[in-house]
Amino acid sequence: MTESSHVPIRTCIGCRERATRSELLRVVIGSDASGQSVVSPDPRGTAPGRGAHLHPTTGCYDLAVRRRAFSRALRAGEALSSTPVAEHLTAQQHLAQH
Repeated sequence: MTESSHVPIRTCIGCRERATRSELLRVVIGSDASGQSVVSPDPRGTAPGRGAHLHPTTGCYDLAVRRRAFSRALRAGEALSSTPVAEHLTAQQHLAQH
């Protein structure tokens, strides 16, 4: 049996497909300027706390919002705003086009 390097696999909370950690965007609970709890993108994957993973596409983001997957995956007792994640995805798509 040959030794192979371990590649972490995670499940997208939007489409529920499994992918390598490097293909997905990690999100965590953060806070906005007014101190309200929000879902924040963690592109480096280093923020403390429970994280969830999402394909960095608007399709998977929309599915996660429709399924209310952010609050469930992050085990938040309340509904969370995911606006920072939407803004991050929009900015990344804009950069990719130029």
